[in-house]
Amino acid sequence: MATIYYEKEAPLAPLKGKKVAVIGYGSQGHAHSQNLRDSGIKVVIAELPDTANAKLAKEHGFTPTDIKTAIDGASLVIVTLPDEVQGKVYQSEIGPNLKPGQTLGFCHGFNIHFKYIVPPKDMNVVMIAPKGPGHLVRSEYVKGGGVPCLVAVEQDATGDAKQIALAWANGIGGARAGVIETTYKEETETDLFGEQVVLCGGLCALIKAGFNTLVEAGYQPEIAYFECLHEVKLIVDLMYQGGLSYMRYSISNTAEYGDLSRGSRIITDQTKAEMKKILAEITSGAFAKEWVAEYQGGLKKFNELYNADHGSKLEQVGRNLRKMMNWIDAKEV
Repeated sequence: MATIYYEKEAPLAPLKGKKVAVIGYGSQGHAHSQNLRDSGIKVVIAELPDTANAKLAKEHGFTPTDIKTAIDGASLVIVTLPDEVQGKVYQSEIGPNLKPGQTLGFCHGFNIHFKYIVPPKDMNVVMIAPKGPGHLVRSEYVKGGGVPCLVAVEQDATGDAKQIALAWANGIGGARAGVIETTYKEETETDLFGEQVVLCGGLCALIKAGFNTLVEAGYQPEIAYFECLHEVKLIVDLMYQGGLSYMRYSISNTAEYGDLSRGSRIITDQTKAEMKKILAEITSGAFAKEWVAEYQGGLKKFNELYNADHGSKLEQVGRNLRKMMNWIDAKEV
């Protein structure tokens, strides 16, 4: 069974009266910064001047500064920059300004696990990974709750690295919901696998295949959109509340029988074999190398794939239908 920590096992004391530097005021950065500040922790933001994130930080009452100034004297340095830029920024600005005994924290294990960042041995390296996007980390905290988090310690130079990490988790509200102990390896590899095979890659591919199958068979695109994309939320919400069993309890007997008898014809042994190949690409570091090379090469493949989906029939139909759905607060990009 996993070890799970809650507020009483994660006191804020290790960070009380200390300075915490947050590098980057993006999705996770803004949430961690505000939540920690509201928990009574001194927070300093490092962000590029004259950017949207810097402007937002100022609107939230912070005074953004450069990385060197933010790190100076900080007990905990939290890096919330995108994975693809962390290595370069660490080499040029973060690493040279770190001091022995400081704690370096990450919200995802990518760069540490795959060794794009190799901190010195005389400092702590920890991770608090919220299992939700930054806006949810913030909104749940404001409501008095929190988003469950993962905690990992890669290096414990001072002997209290885990206590510092748990204090961070408590400060952002994670200990209210539960903080599960893991490792950098487990968090990184399972996170990438989940994104690629189920949550994003697998789900998007399934939706597109279902939509295209119906449209190619002569059914109206609008009907196909509702059946294969729009109603996904309704089903996932039921799973979120009570797992597969509650979802099946809530749908019709016809739908439940179709689920139980047909699902394995879609996700076959061949599909699972491909999942294992993808997992092997992740654990070997092949995917990480591919992604870093793609970013450094100008994102040509990335943009080609994105643009193809962005202009697809599915997306076009969805944009038109969502204009009529004022109850869902449609977001178009």
